[in-house]
Amino acid sequence: MKIVDLSHTIIPGMPCYPGTPGPVFQHLYSVAEDGFAEQLLTFSSHTGTHVDFPSHIFKDGASLDAFGIGQFAGKGLVIDVRDALGGIITTEMLRPAFALIMECEFLLLCTGWSGYWGTSRYEEGYPVLSLDAALWLAGFPLKGLGVDTMSVDAPCVLDLPVHTILLHNGMLIIENLAELQSLLQCHFIFCGFPLKLANAEASPLRAVALVDILNCC
Repeated sequence: MKIVDLSHTIIPGMPCYPGTPGPVFQHLYSVAEDGFAEQLLTFSSHTGTHVDFPSHIFKDGASLDAFGIGQFAGKGLVIDVRDALGGIITTEMLRPAFALIMECEFLLLCTGWSGYWGTSRYEEGYPVLSLDAALWLAGFPLKGLGVDTMSVDAPCVLDLPVHTILLHNGMLIIENLAELQSLLQCHFIFCGFPLKLANAEASPLRAVALVDILNCC
């Protein structure tokens, strides 16, 4: 088994969703002056690789507290959607993987967009699911859907229709994943554990894949 890190590093100046403030690291104490080091970290719950809960968009939606720890790990599957025409991931692109999706708990969509991380291009024009594809996926017993883009919805769409469909059906949304291309054709367990925060509508997480190296092409 090998462990593949699927998370982006949280650093000042990193890409953030438009309108979301970037992280700030403030040194409180230093080894040289105080004998120990400590920092004050300030960042949004939607910073970097993170998970969205229903309370992100629904007034009475479930927050992190409602989910047991087992909800954040399970059999993963990566589907290659890097050739999505017009930046739209359609049902037709996903349908050939029907049987595999039925067997997995976390579906991760590899758009290749994480290659633009750290550039202005990362924040716009990324591929998104069509509404039909989102509705189709909502019919599967998935714990979560993950993407290597800033959002499952386009940045210009204010009503967040894909978020609405997936979260309404109890599916977690994991955004800003990395290195998904390394998991194509692999058998793996996805783990994405959030910080244990009270009433959180979202949380940064450390996402990893536990890969069965005997069953990778």
